[in-house]
Amino acid sequence: MSEERTTCRTPNADGVTNIPTWKFEVLRAEILTLVDAAGATGLPFQGLSEAVRDRLNKDVLNRLGSVGWHVTCVKLELEVAGEITRVAGKSPQRLIRR
Repeated sequence: MSEERTTCRTPNADGVTNIPTWKFEVLRAEILTLVDAAGATGLPFQGLSEAVRDRLNKDVLNRLGSVGWHVTCVKLELEVAGEITRVAGKSPQRLIRR
C-alpha cells in the first residue's frame, strides 16, 4: 500500500518532488509557526532547518530522515503556493508570511 504524498514545487525550475503528506504537514506547520513568530523582520532561512529540528520530538525526527532536505522542499512549496515570501532587499534570505 502506498503512502499519500504531497507535491513540492520549486520557484525557479520545473522540478518537483513528492514527499509523504504527513512529513509535509508537520514541517509546514513548524515553518509557518517560526515565520509568524519572527514577525515583520522575517525568519532567516540560514537557520531554518535547525530551528525546525529543535521543535520536533525524537520520534518524528527518527521517521523524518533528512531534516534539511525536507525543510527546503516544503519551504520552496510554501513560496510557490504564496504562503510565504522573501523579504525584499535582505541578504541573507529572510522569510515572512505573504
